[in-house]
Amino acid sequence: MTNPIVRFAPSPTGRIHIGNARTALLNYLFAHRAGGQFILRYDDTDIERSTKEFADGIAVDLDWMGIKPDLVIRQSERFDLYHSVADKLRAMGKLYACYETEEELDRKRKRQAARHLPPVYDRAALKLTDEEKAAYEAEGRKPHWRFLLDHKTVAWHDLVRGECTVDCASLSDPVLIRADGTYLYTLPSVVDDIDTKVTHVIRGEDHVTNTGVQIQIFETLSGSSPLFGHHNLLTNASGEGLSKRKGHFSISSLREDGMEPMAVASLAVLVGSSESVRPIAKLDELGALVDLARLSRAPAKFDEAELDGLNAKTLHAMAYETAAPRLRAFGIDRGENFWLAVRGNLERFADAAIWAKVIEGPIAQSGERDRAFLSEALAVLPSGAWDTETWGAWTTVVKEKTGRKGKDLFMPLRLALTGLEHGPELKLMLPLIGEAETRRRLSE
Repeated sequence: MTNPIVRFAPSPTGRIHIGNARTALLNYLFAHRAGGQFILRYDDTDIERSTKEFADGIAVDLDWMGIKPDLVIRQSERFDLYHSVADKLRAMGKLYACYETEEELDRKRKRQAARHLPPVYDRAALKLTDEEKAAYEAEGRKPHWRFLLDHKTVAWHDLVRGECTVDCASLSDPVLIRADGTYLYTLPSVVDDIDTKVTHVIRGEDHVTNTGVQIQIFETLSGSSPLFGHHNLLTNASGEGLSKRKGHFSISSLREDGMEPMAVASLAVLVGSSESVRPIAKLDELGALVDLARLSRAPAKFDEAELDGLNAKTLHAMAYETAAPRLRAFGIDRGENFWLAVRGNLERFADAAIWAKVIEGPIAQSGERDRAFLSEALAVLPSGAWDTETWGAWTTVVKEKTGRKGKDLFMPLRLALTGLEHGPELKLMLPLIGEAETRRRLSE
């Protein structure tokens, strides 16, 4: 595969969710693994609903996941190009004016349904004379414009689904331009793909039915079309499709909830694939696992509980070099030993601040203290340089002196030293707390 060029084309009418992120990541990883380019294209021809705020938010969400576009374009800035291509299609006889109102089209469909016929447009507009068109114009009607399909079967090899065909004779000629002059999705999308030399269109399987039409438009305008791959879609745990309008699992909300970008990316890419969902440290490593041909054909369920678990596992495996600048942003600069001590107990990165406070103190003591036992433990507390062997050596002596073992031995010490019944291994925490603070806490 030579230098693939792909695009992710969100409409900036809302924030992207994890299902959209799946498409963006599959495109980005597919292209960059082969030294290709990733284009971020804002499909913002819907001027009323598209906003700069949503576009900026999408850029932030992609950047958070590590996706760096090689090119950013906005369809709202490219209308002159679309107008010129529409004129070209009219001159070729491939784009024709239709004057039916929505009500008239609806009546046609109902009559077809009553006759048990498919609701395919009858191409009545092709039979209009110039006089009839002028009469409609005189009424104040503005035409919508349809692309004249060849009634043939379009075939393509789908990168995910294998051999696919669409019988275009069973389809209505698609409307490309509305009566108010605005463009539907199809024409600007094809024009931009040609103009930016897109080689692979990787998108959700809900677009499969559009592909036959789009391939015909590609071939009309450029003689060839990109390769297509239609991946399975994500649903929520109950099987419902994800929706921007309903705010399902938006990337911004996952970020605000403290999710790790690599946990989100790993689940978005690996769920519904032949690879097991597991922590992945870097996008390059995740990209090496992408195999479009081995994606499942069945919808893949996104489970919040699974993301919670993966998020924790991602933190548990995170290298100190990755964590260090983020720890400093929290005002925590206690070195690698601190990170290695606490990372196994984190569910969110921000939890590291909890354990920094436990180390630095003061801590809140809970319940009754076993003062006699703590006094005996304090009496045999070793002095000098402490390391990860100190805890074991100390508790062995305490066990011999007091006869305690198991929970009766360790829990009073953990409560006295951390104020909590659970937490990181004390053999790792004890050197961080230090001898002076340990003595103080045992003697309180």
